[in-house]
Amino acid sequence: MKKTAAPKTKAAAKKTVSKKKAAAGKTVKSGSGKSTAVKKRTSAMEISAFTPYKEKKGEEYMNPRQREHFRTLLENWKRELLTDMERTVHHMQDEAANFPDPNDRATQESEFSLELRTRDRERKLIKKIDESLQLLENNEYGFCEVCGIEIGIRRLEARPTATLCIDCKTLDEIREKQSRG
Repeated sequence: MKKTAAPKTKAAAKKTVSKKKAAAGKTVKSGSGKSTAVKKRTSAMEISAFTPYKEKKGEEYMNPRQREHFRTLLENWKRELLTDMERTVHHMQDEAANFPDPNDRATQESEFSLELRTRDRERKLIKKIDESLQLLENNEYGFCEVCGIEIGIRRLEARPTATLCIDCKTLDEIREKQSRG
């Protein structure tokens, strides 16, 4: 694990922390105390180069063209998540510093902890993507696992790992809310 040398002054330490926050897409304060918004990283649900599927009149649901569209969508999404995970590992190795100030160390630890929790959620999402790709292979993708009706192209584009139609998902959420309340 590559360690960076600790900054020699408090000003240098603050500058280092600000650079790390900027790299993570957080708002940082400049020396004058003004906040500067930094462009945030792409979220997990943003899939680059996404083109909505254009349905043809009278087209059969989940035909080979649609299956290929969703296969590409899922594979691209998975590839982006894996790239982000790899980037996180390198970031944590490169940015790990032993700050002399306990507050700076605590800030770095909390940032790393947040990043690891995010990656854990993405790991679970990758598992769901793999399950969806398996459903595609078995020609079962796009159909509700409870009632068997079509989930719908637009819903699947919004949430490619959906396994329930909107009605079954709504009922599921109502039941969950009632059991908690």
